[in-house]
Amino acid sequence: MTSKFDKAHWLAFLLPAALLAGAYGSQYIGGLFPCEMCWWQRYPHFAAVAIAVIAFGVGNLAFRKTLVALAALAIATSGGIAGFHAGVEYGWWEGLTACTATISGSGDDLIKSIMNAPLVRCDVAPWSLFGISLAGYNFLLSLGGAVAILGMTWRNKKP
Repeated sequence: MTSKFDKAHWLAFLLPAALLAGAYGSQYIGGLFPCEMCWWQRYPHFAAVAIAVIAFGVGNLAFRKTLVALAALAIATSGGIAGFHAGVEYGWWEGLTACTATISGSGDDLIKSIMNAPLVRCDVAPWSLFGISLAGYNFLLSLGGAVAILGMTWRNKKP
């Protein structure tokens, strides 16, 4: 029988992996290039996936629970960044950075790179569903998932 903690552990791995897959899918398949704040949201998910994978190899239950809780906190961090980003997109507050396109090269290649680079702004939602942007969905899923993971991790009475 699978315990609530085992489910929490799998959720701590699968949720950020799925959100990263969605982000990369929207980038490479959907053509939605990420802005700087979009990248900021990905980094804690990378950390959460790595921590959850490490936790699969840990035999000590208390240490494993601590690692899963750390993964949940990383997921919540991404959710917090996403909430801030969604607020910038909706015009509720100013962003911290001026988002720009990435360029590379020199001379004529540099000019071509500048002219052909996609302009990605942090204050404009390139996609939304039901009025909620990708950052908004990351906020909702990440914070909701983190709360669920922490709840299942620490309320579990069975080892």
